Amino acid sequence: MSYVRVWIHSVWGTKNREHFLTRDNRPAVIDHIKKNAKKKGIHIDRLNGGAEHLHCLFGLNADMTIAKALQLIKGESAYWMNKERLVLSKFEWADEYFAVSASESALDNVRMYIDNQEEHHRKTPFAEEVDKFMQTYKLEHQG
Repeated sequence: MSYVRVWIHSVWGTKNREHFLTRDNRPAVIDHIKKNAKKKGIHIDRLNGGAEHLHCLFGLNADMTIAKALQLIKGESAYWMNKERLVLSKFEWADEYFAVSASESALDNVRMYIDNQEEHHRKTPFAEEVDKFMQTYKLEHQG
């Protein structure tokens, strides 16, 4: 048996940064994603966000990649949102995402950051947050 404990802080947005995740539908979307992820063996510790993005702290198991976990989360949730007609037009997540490992010693800070997304985005727009992540983690935009 393999014993794995890898924490991932991931952020993904709506296609074209459309403000599809409203205060009315966001709780249902978050609840659905958590329940669906659990069925697929993905442990979500925290999930929250704004009108055009979500932050997720999740654990990887021994046979799950970041790409596979996010494909399962994003793909199924977009399908469900369209089926349930939670938005007026076709809902899609952006293809790209941000993901970094989170150390055990940083988990409480990451949790607090995710929990306080609404307050955080009163001061910092999502586009600015993305740029800061890209600089902090020395990532380059592809394409």
